[in-house]
Amino acid sequence: MTIEHISDTARWVAFYRAMESERPDALFVDPWARALAGAKGEQIVRELPRAHAAAWAMIVRTALFDELVMRLVQRDGADMVVNLAAGLDTRPYRLDLPSSLRWVDVDLPDILAYKTQVLAAETPRCRYESVATDLADVTARRALFARLGASAQRAVVLTEGLLVYLMPEQVASLADDLFAQRAFRWWITDIASPWLRKYMQKSWGKTLDSGGSRMHFFPEEGADFFVPHGWRPVEFRSTVEEARRLHREMKFAWVGQVMGLFASPARRETYRKISGIVLLERDDGRAKREAGA
Repeated sequence: MTIEHISDTARWVAFYRAMESERPDALFVDPWARALAGAKGEQIVRELPRAHAAAWAMIVRTALFDELVMRLVQRDGADMVVNLAAGLDTRPYRLDLPSSLRWVDVDLPDILAYKTQVLAAETPRCRYESVATDLADVTARRALFARLGASAQRAVVLTEGLLVYLMPEQVASLADDLFAQRAFRWWITDIASPWLRKYMQKSWGKTLDSGGSRMHFFPEEGADFFVPHGWRPVEFRSTVEEARRLHREMKFAWVGQVMGLFASPARRETYRKISGIVLLERDDGRAKREAGA
């Protein structure tokens, strides 16, 4: 089993969405997921060691992003969603979004062209824009952020499945560039702990490395990593806890629950924060403090 390019990971995750969508008790329904995943996405899940067993975590991640996006749009008045490294995400088509909302997908040209081709006959539910940009190109990235920031009031940024592939200094630079746009009010991202690095490297390290998709970002400080860059963590959703709530726990999850009864509070907290989804809010006080320094 080989992953030839980082875009193959989007096909991998799309097949997880297809698996969930075909359940009678599906948490979400993505009618295009199987077509987007294609034979490559199915092959990865079927043949990559432990890939099928990991479906629960990606399905929970998708559901949590859905929940937070809808809350920010419906309750908090977000007028734009900027989806960085959007891959094969179909939220502009499948979520009940207001027609006035602007949704901007940003990714490499090939993966966006492929998605456009597959969804050519479909109509997004909101004002949709697809922007081909290499986010590693800092100049192009900043120009795009400035353009989007100038045309929004209350934007939310999504980085689903992106940061783990970046070096910490790249994540820090991205965080600074996002903070530079006052209209970017919120940021939703997934985050994994150093403990999870060992499991993922053992399971998929060689395969991901061969496709230029090595995972790097597992911050010791968790969501507090973003604080010096102007982003305040306001909500953390533990993948383990949310899987229990959504009835998508991993196989033999009960073993961990029993062991947790005898673990120290610190140990239980470490387990709770193995991975999760974090909602960040820009800290406008940072700019004021810097101005007064």
